[in-house]
Amino acid sequence: MKIYDLTAHEVRDKLRKREISSLDLTETSFKRIEEVENKIDAFITLTKKEALLQAKAFDEAMKRGETLGDLAGIPMALKDNMCTDGILTSCASKILNNFIPPYDATVTKKLKRAGAVIVGKTNMDEFAMGSSTENSAYKTTKNPWDIERVPGGSSGGSAASVAAGEAFYSLGSDTGGSIRQPASFTGLVGLKPTYGRVSRYGLVAFASSLDQIGPFGKDVEDCALVMNTISGHDRMDSTSIERPAEDFTKLMKDGVKGMRIGIPKEFFGEGIDEDIKAMVLEAARSYESMGAVCEEISLPSAKHALSVYYILATSECSSNLARFDGARFGFRAEKFEDFKDMFIKTRSQGFGEEVKRRIMLGTYSLSSGYYDAYYNRGLKVRTLIKQEFEKAFERYDFILTPTAPTTAFKIGEKSDNPLEMYMSDICTVPVNIAGLPALSLPCGFKDGLPVGMQLIGKFFDEACLLRAAFSFEQASGIYRQRATIMGGGANEL
Repeated sequence: MKIYDLTAHEVRDKLRKREISSLDLTETSFKRIEEVENKIDAFITLTKKEALLQAKAFDEAMKRGETLGDLAGIPMALKDNMCTDGILTSCASKILNNFIPPYDATVTKKLKRAGAVIVGKTNMDEFAMGSSTENSAYKTTKNPWDIERVPGGSSGGSAASVAAGEAFYSLGSDTGGSIRQPASFTGLVGLKPTYGRVSRYGLVAFASSLDQIGPFGKDVEDCALVMNTISGHDRMDSTSIERPAEDFTKLMKDGVKGMRIGIPKEFFGEGIDEDIKAMVLEAARSYESMGAVCEEISLPSAKHALSVYYILATSECSSNLARFDGARFGFRAEKFEDFKDMFIKTRSQGFGEEVKRRIMLGTYSLSSGYYDAYYNRGLKVRTLIKQEFEKAFERYDFILTPTAPTTAFKIGEKSDNPLEMYMSDICTVPVNIAGLPALSLPCGFKDGLPVGMQLIGKFFDEACLLRAAFSFEQASGIYRQRATIMGGGANEL
């Protein structure tokens, strides 16, 4: 077994037993990056100098006998829309190709305080707008399970870096499924927390009422450990919720006996691959064998979620991206006649096609004469979707669905059809609309590619999701599979 195939908690144990140093571990990560990065293209920026200094600081602290956290000394990666003091934060966009933040995002700051070793900033769909990581201004990230396929998006670089063994865990952001869908495509566990659970301060905004930062890990325990570090109230974020600190590993091994699980029929309808449906329903039977009760339920307004999402998300992106004008920071067109001409040329040259498409859709929805017809009605349907979930959770502990309608599709397969690409998020967007926590974890394979299932929980009940996910994970053993990279397929650990 290779070191880079281990989970974060497994290398934590080795560090504590002094079987390996953080410096050796970090050098192993960079050696792995040298071996596979030309095939995967997971990173925009590597921070080797800073990472080695962080690793040395950990090793020195260990020698002094200091008590260190669960993530200390372990190499990890950050999505390139989270601010890093003195390090490029580009959002995979030409318009921010020279933006060096003068401060850290709150999650970056918390990770540094916890002793994490940040090896680099990962590729993504530009401004987190996409489902395949093909919309980056820099490169197209490949799926380590099959390098002819996408890793999902928009956090595809963060997912691919962990699946390829370049980092032991990573952070992504999830606006409509951008953690869970890549986790499904790359055979990882990916958690989108409750809206407000993790601070968004320093996260470059796409849609402010939907965005949430969360972890990718090789197993459930890794995600729980990361959540212990990054969650919590932040006065710098007005949407951050003040709640007592939790240990998300505390109840993780308590099992699912007596839990009630809802299976919404609307998430198993047309467009969902039949084999994926079968695997998720087989997982439900596995839960029943462990003492849980599974029942079919209905969430009728969920069928409107994708339409609502692309009204609300594009409207918010139209507003948020208005700040990129060439006057204050970031890219500026070289030749222009006056301020108006500079503004037009900067945005025309700086934004990619998908970002322009969403800005135009959002501006239209917010424009005079269409606000009530689109944006305002979208908000009303959002309330209906949220109420239906709340009613379901009066009876059920969590809801079980597929994460994505298909396995990872081939690079270029959906690039010319934006509407087909948008359908990749059909199972995940209702969660963001309602602000709920949700987790994706592997439940099987189809044609050598991972299949993920989604667990949706009550507000601030990530502990229940992690507990349920851990029970299935240990029963199935699927999480022990690793991508081979060289031609697709898996290695059993």
